[in-house]
Amino acid sequence: MKLSTTLAVALGVGALAACNNTPQEQAADNIEANAEATADNLEEAADNATNEATEDALENQADATRAAGENAADATRDGADADGNSAN
Repeated sequence: MKLSTTLAVALGVGALAACNNTPQEQAADNIEANAEATADNLEEAADNATNEATEDALENQADATRAAGENAADATRDGADADGNSAN
């Protein structure tokens, strides 16, 4: 499952890289993709957890990882906008 997730993320990142995006937008997309892959791995570990507390902790960590990735990507995009480089 981890390999298929990694391949899917890699294909998605490759497809996005082919678009006419600014370097900042590409960096933001990569940040999101990496956070998503990490969160997916945490959820996979949660599914394999032997007790409820560990499962909940891993799922919470996955949620936090996704949120942090989105925030970092947004900050990257906002920084690009502030510099006058639009991601449009």
